[in-house]
Amino acid sequence: MTFDNGHALVIAVAEYPEQADVLPGAVVNDARDIATVLQDPGYCGFRPHRVRMLVNHQATLDTIRTELSELASSASPDDTVVVFFSGHGARFGTGLTETSSLMPFDYRAEDLPGTTLQAAEFSETLASIRARRLLVLLDACHSGGAGTLKESQSAQARPGFDEKSLQKLAQGVGRVIIASSRASEVSFVLPGARNSVFTDNLLQALKGRAQTKGDGLIRVFDIFNYVAEHVHRAKPEQHPTFKASDLEDNFPVALDLGGKKTPAHMTPTWPDQWRALEEIMADLYPTGPTDQDIWARAGGDISRLTLTGTGRAAWFAALRVLRLGGGGHEINIHTLLEAALSDFPDHAGLTALAPSL
Repeated sequence: MTFDNGHALVIAVAEYPEQADVLPGAVVNDARDIATVLQDPGYCGFRPHRVRMLVNHQATLDTIRTELSELASSASPDDTVVVFFSGHGARFGTGLTETSSLMPFDYRAEDLPGTTLQAAEFSETLASIRARRLLVLLDACHSGGAGTLKESQSAQARPGFDEKSLQKLAQGVGRVIIASSRASEVSFVLPGARNSVFTDNLLQALKGRAQTKGDGLIRVFDIFNYVAEHVHRAKPEQHPTFKASDLEDNFPVALDLGGKKTPAHMTPTWPDQWRALEEIMADLYPTGPTDQDIWARAGGDISRLTLTGTGRAAWFAALRVLRLGGGGHEINIHTLLEAALSDFPDHAGLTALAPSL
């Protein structure tokens, strides 16, 4: 069985001519292993000719641009596109002027803005890809290379990828960015490991370890929930992040175990019931999911949410994420209701909703 709608571009750079040191060998292993599992008919089922890989000297700025343009030309609105990058990121400026770039093989230290793929250009290129399901996986701050930028660059740039640039990349319908760590953290490779901690767990998710609906597909929240939980278990100081600005669907990324169907883990609920829950939660916890720590007490991770605007707007966004399977690996609709009922045990609306949800 094949995942006919899948396209992927897999990029890794460990050996930069402009740097005396090299990144860990796991960086290249990560790319090769991701490309392999995506093409494996027993796992993700992408057609081999739709999985492109650029490693070290192949990953020049011009070639990366060409491959991204090819995705823009070949992917249709009904397709799923995955872009994986492992290597160095560079952060420029401070405060409002801060931005970031991905560093190709042939970047030049004396002209970083002109020889790297800056966040603004990358975002515009992603916007030109017509696929309504687009997943970008970034591993751009490796522990083994976090201090290896040349001294001549230190006044211009710092290693990593900043939060604002991740938000910029996430702007667009159906676009999801999963980064290996927060902007202030690094991505770890354990001694003797073939893969980075992030990619090792990403591979495990793609090989069937993640909890899914059981319909033969693995979805974007299935992947992130598994990776976030297991990376944090292995390295508590590393926190993968999820960014999306306009996501209405927990979209399929690939086949799960080659399309094998298993007993479902989730029971759907009706839209009217979710809307009723939104009204109740906005009334009981008017400042949003942080009010009385309700989200955390229900097993959620508040860092998985993007909370802006009024309390009601925050609840709308939070419940949409929860409905798609996100918001933290311990939270679900039942734990949220239980936490609210512990605060308001005689609330008629909560009591009425509980049996149906």
